Amino acid sequence: MDAHYLRVEKLVCGYRNFRLNSVSFSVRKGELSGIIGPNGSGKTTLLKAICREISILSGTISLNQTDLSRISFREQARSIAVVTQHTEPVAIRVEDYVLLGRMPYRRHFQFFETQADMMVAEKYMKLTGVWRYRDKLMNQLSGGERQLAAIARALTQEPQLLLMDEPTSQLDISHQIQVLNLVQELNTRTGLTVLMILHDLNLASEFCDFLLLMHEGSLCKQGAPAEVLDYRTIEEVYNTIVFTQENPLSKKPAVFLVSNKVITQNQELMKQ
Repeated sequence: MDAHYLRVEKLVCGYRNFRLNSVSFSVRKGELSGIIGPNGSGKTTLLKAICREISILSGTISLNQTDLSRISFREQARSIAVVTQHTEPVAIRVEDYVLLGRMPYRRHFQFFETQADMMVAEKYMKLTGVWRYRDKLMNQLSGGERQLAAIARALTQEPQLLLMDEPTSQLDISHQIQVLNLVQELNTRTGLTVLMILHDLNLASEFCDFLLLMHEGSLCKQGAPAEVLDYRTIEEVYNTIVFTQENPLSKKPAVFLVSNKVITQNQELMKQ
């Protein structure tokens, strides 16, 4: 696999009161990677920089050895698809919503989807399980169903790279697992490269091959889940006492929270 499929070098960007500080990393082609870190650490800023929603002050971002600043937004939309944190419950048919993913492929003065567009959309609606909802309105779906429709629209772009900003936020555990199982299956079956923000460290550990840990605008640590999610690093970055242990099935680290009550009880036992 290409070790530099998505390559970020010495990236500096952000806002008046917050900036990313010389962030550098590489994501391999076909890798399922996660961005983790506390609130305000720069996760979403990093994702917005990659999809060119915010300007870069210095540094470079390249995809497949091509500097993204040198390609048109139309070309970019054919290479990179984004699934945002919230999918608005708009009054549009699910099929029409998914077909918006074919916009980057429309020719000048083309007002309707081609048969090929319809076939691509149908393929990914069936793959994500939203084909049965195709005639429903988006605002008639549950949050989890809308998120699956958003993934179907992103895949209909036929991207090389899928960026996801907290795709499981505000979903119950069953929908969280459904969405991430789907992403993992797509990654395994099609070789799609995925980079997604996750707040839940256990979900990030279980589903991702590679993790980027952000802290105060800097890349604090990167590597496989077992390399990143050790209790000392988590306690330092999150300022929270945790306990980590290997998942007996996946062999990946699982993170356990510890309440102040339990900490106090253990301290008293230690004094005895």
